[in-house]
Amino acid sequence: MPVKDTAPYLDDCLSSIVAQTFADWELIAVNDQSSDNSLKILTDFAKRDNRVKVFTNPSPGLLKALRFGYNQTTGELIHRMDSDDKMPLKKLQLMVEAWQKNGKGSLITGGTEYFKDKGEVGDGFKRYDAWLREVARRQSHAIEMYRECVIPSNCWLVHRIDFDSVGGFEPATFPEDYDLCFRFITKGLTIIGLDEVLHLWRDREDRISRNWEVYRDNRFFELKVNYFFNYSRQSERPLALWGAGKNGKDLAKLIQQHEKQFTWISNNENKIGRDIYGIVLDDMNVLQTHENPQIIIAVASPEDQKEIDVQMINNGLEEGNHYWYFS
Repeated sequence: MPVKDTAPYLDDCLSSIVAQTFADWELIAVNDQSSDNSLKILTDFAKRDNRVKVFTNPSPGLLKALRFGYNQTTGELIHRMDSDDKMPLKKLQLMVEAWQKNGKGSLITGGTEYFKDKGEVGDGFKRYDAWLREVARRQSHAIEMYRECVIPSNCWLVHRIDFDSVGGFEPATFPEDYDLCFRFITKGLTIIGLDEVLHLWRDREDRISRNWEVYRDNRFFELKVNYFFNYSRQSERPLALWGAGKNGKDLAKLIQQHEKQFTWISNNENKIGRDIYGIVLDDMNVLQTHENPQIIIAVASPEDQKEIDVQMINNGLEEGNHYWYFS
């Protein structure tokens, strides 16, 4: 658990860990050179509970703190925690029990829930919570991994051998949590989703995901496209992009870095027939001429996605095999 200036929330976080119904754990808390009294709070807890072990990151930075902390671990199973969030009472118990049923080669994840000390949680966070629970119910992590991060950064449990096998915290690809999610899936781990709230996110105005410039564009299309071409793309199959709005255009430019020509589809009659980036846009009927296509869909509206799903089913096309949503 990296800790950086989270003193107002740290007592709640640590108390939720100490209260876990599963008791056989160690907490590697890495003070990332905090300027508040986070270190004092950590050391006070460590004095009361020897399962809490406190270290100071010798070189500042989140990824460096994660690497340094992991190098201090002795446990068989690995889990990441953030110092401003909280654990539901049975979080570790539920995850460990599920892992014991499946063993090495598996990763346990599940649902999350955002909370605020004051005011209402935003609708976007609520939709993400609900979507994660649905992904867990459907066990559709690999199918939906290009929409958003299907394995949240603080909601996974895995054996250290498997963690090492996917590269752990070593790669410096941004964002590190989404990249790790992709590696868990593409390196062949069996993802087991529990239809349970396993993590409590604190929604606060000064979260780094709200304020750091690098998070301003949270679509992470470059990361998604790179993984698609390295993992999902089968070059012998025809490739299509559906959608010519901002998302579609941004994706088209990234796709052309890997594959110059592909079919580009639009539902907008005003765009059909136009040449954009050297590709003439077509309507969806062109898919009938494509045998076993792979389709990247860049349509954000849930209503449009429902219509597309119906059209795909009617054409015998399957999500996760023939088409993927990039949100």
